[in-house]
Amino acid sequence: MSRSARLAAVTLLFVLAACAQPEGESRPNLLFVVTDDQRFDLLGIETPMLVTPNLDRLASEGMRFERAYVTTPICAASRASLLTGMVERTHGYTFGTPPLARVFTDASYPRLLRAAGYHSGFIGKLGVTFDPGAVDSLFDVFVPLSPAPYMKPQPDGTERHLTDITADLALAYLDSVAAAGPFALTVSFNAPHADDGDPRQYIWPPAMDSLYRDAEIPVPALSDEVFRSTLPPFLRDSTLNRVRWHWRFDEPGKARAMTKGYFRMISGVDAAIGRIRAKLEERGVADRTIIVFTSDNGYFLGERGYAGKWLPYDLSIHVPLIVYDPRSPGRGATNPLPVLNIDLAPTLIDLAGVAPAPSMQGRSLVPLLRGESPPDWRSDFFVEHLFEHPEIPKHEGVRGARWWYARYFERNPVYEELYDTAVDPLETTNLAGRPEVAAVLDSLRRRTDTLRDGFGGVYRRK
Repeated sequence: MSRSARLAAVTLLFVLAACAQPEGESRPNLLFVVTDDQRFDLLGIETPMLVTPNLDRLASEGMRFERAYVTTPICAASRASLLTGMVERTHGYTFGTPPLARVFTDASYPRLLRAAGYHSGFIGKLGVTFDPGAVDSLFDVFVPLSPAPYMKPQPDGTERHLTDITADLALAYLDSVAAAGPFALTVSFNAPHADDGDPRQYIWPPAMDSLYRDAEIPVPALSDEVFRSTLPPFLRDSTLNRVRWHWRFDEPGKARAMTKGYFRMISGVDAAIGRIRAKLEERGVADRTIIVFTSDNGYFLGERGYAGKWLPYDLSIHVPLIVYDPRSPGRGATNPLPVLNIDLAPTLIDLAGVAPAPSMQGRSLVPLLRGESPPDWRSDFFVEHLFEHPEIPKHEGVRGARWWYARYFERNPVYEELYDTAVDPLETTNLAGRPEVAAVLDSLRRRTDTLRDGFGGVYRRK
């Protein structure tokens, strides 16, 4: 039996088991909120300049994971990982690939929650294409929204911002299902992703116009040419990160204006989340609704002379993650353990009282939410990027608490990076090739091989 056939058989058995779970209001509602291109420190609780009172409140009432990462820093692949609990090497989906295969969507969190009796809804940016018919098996309510333009014409001749429309639809969903039993709603904002086709790039809700007008925007770290001169040409110049830097940050006044626009987009999402939480209160279900908030990847705002994500550096893969469970006595806790985007699907399943699908490669965060520190928790994790794009180099590697390693395996010769974040947290000095760390480099090469092979093996062009 092939790997896909085995996975399909296991998934079928799991779905049948999930269907046997008892229904009832004792099971919590699940609200999963995802933003696009928001890195870990772009919350008011991390960077006081940011106006995010609703997210700050959520963090103060729940658990904030300080070391949350994506395993692939690009929205399409990362969103497929959020759905399936699998890394890109396994599910095989990113931009330009065939749709996410049915064998994977059948093992995804919306499919399994729906099979367990949850009313499953999705509103906003999906970012993943499915095989025909898969959507009907995943969601009771499915409202995908086009990312561009942000300002959408309305029937009365006015315009409304996409972030506000997304919140409007979430409120309507809650009005329709809140009293009917457990629901699992995913609200996926396109913001603060830029509108790449619009020269303004960052387009915020009009209600945010007055924010940040007098804010002092600091010069991004490592944006000087002295640092950039140390990079190989394919990372210094021939990268989409540099192309988009010219779109957004190549002149100080423009960089400040663009950054303020990006911040206003985050504040717009924060206001939308406040509206959604108010609706939960109004409908009388706030005390039994768990809220999970994260983003699909990190982001460069001029750091390293870059704009975008895609590369294996911390700002590209490090994301916010907050889990608020109103049933939990803990408030304002932080957790230092490394957690991943692939952990969220098994966590949502576990919170619903259903065992995660055996195919999921992540781990449920529920023990961490209970305040436990499992002795066998991961100490490192695999990071990769496999999108076929001439200006985005593919890479694979491993990141631990101190050291991280990446190799750009299609370069000839292969180009490697090795950083000691204990002494170099900004990742400025590539130690690969230095004799004094040869043993560390060799160990991380072998660890990368082991993880890669466990997830699917050597990458082959599609």
